[in-house]
Amino acid sequence: MEKTHIMVNGLPGNVAATMAEAAVTDQRFALIPYSLTGPDIVDDFIQVKDVRICLVKPDTRDETITDICNQSPAFIAIDYTHPSAVNTNAKFYTRHNIPFVMGTTGGDRKALEATVSRSRTPAVIAPNMAKQIVGFQAMMAFAADRFPGLFAGYRLEIKESHQQKKADTSGTAKAMVHYFNQLGVDFDPKEIQQIRDPLVQKNQWQIPEQYLSGHGWHTYTLTAPDESAQFVFTHNVNGRNIYVAGTFDAVLFLTKQVADTKRSRQVFTMIDVLNQA
Repeated sequence: MEKTHIMVNGLPGNVAATMAEAAVTDQRFALIPYSLTGPDIVDDFIQVKDVRICLVKPDTRDETITDICNQSPAFIAIDYTHPSAVNTNAKFYTRHNIPFVMGTTGGDRKALEATVSRSRTPAVIAPNMAKQIVGFQAMMAFAADRFPGLFAGYRLEIKESHQQKKADTSGTAKAMVHYFNQLGVDFDPKEIQQIRDPLVQKNQWQIPEQYLSGHGWHTYTLTAPDESAQFVFTHNVNGRNIYVAGTFDAVLFLTKQVADTKRSRQVFTMIDVLNQA
C-alpha cells in the first residue's frame, strides 16, 4: 500500500505531538521530518519516537519548504499551530500549493476560507476534528434548518473548559452559537464563558487531574422564559486521542480531492469528510 506523506506542523505543541506520534505508527502514513513552528521555540529539533524532526522557524520556512517540495513526493500538511498563525499559515500553504488540514482554531475564519477559495489548493477546515462532535454539530445544523425558531425566547448559557494554555475561545462553542441563533436564541459568541483555571476545573467541574493539561468540556444550557423547562447538551473530551482519527480521515479525504481534476471547490469541512466516510 502506498503511503500518504504528511507534514505535521505545530511541534512541539501537545496536539501536534499527539498527531506526529500517531502518524509514526500508522502504516497509512509517512511522516516528513520537518515541522513549522513558532519564532519563540528555542530547539531546532524534536524527537518523535524514532523520527528526528527539524523545527522550521518563520524566517527560514519559505526556503526550507522549497527544498522539501523538491525532494519529497506530494504531501499534505496538518496544521495544529497557534491561533495567531492561522491566516499567515494558510497563505503560506496556498502560495506553495500544499493541501492542508486546518485543525487550529482562531484567526479570521472568513479570511481563511477566502484565501483557500481564491487559490488552487484544497483544504479541510474545521473548528473540531473529533468525528463524533462533528456529527453532533451536523444534528444541530439539521434541527436549525428544519425547525427555525424552535427555542425562541429561551435563555442560553454556554460554558467551555480547556487547558490553561489554550489561547482562544473554543471554536466548537462559537460554531454552535450559529445553530442556536437559527433556533431562535438571542446569544452573542462574546457571552461564551471561557474556563481556564485548573483549580476551578478540578474542584468545580470535577475534571480528572491527569487531563487538566488537555481536555475540552462543553455545556450548552437552554432555559425557558418562565424557567419551567430546561435542555442541556454536553460533550466532554479528555485527552487528545479523539482528534487523531478525524484528522487522519480528513487527510485521506483530501488526497482524493487533490486527485480529482474536476474538483469544483477548494474549501471542505469535516461534514464533507463524514459524508464520504
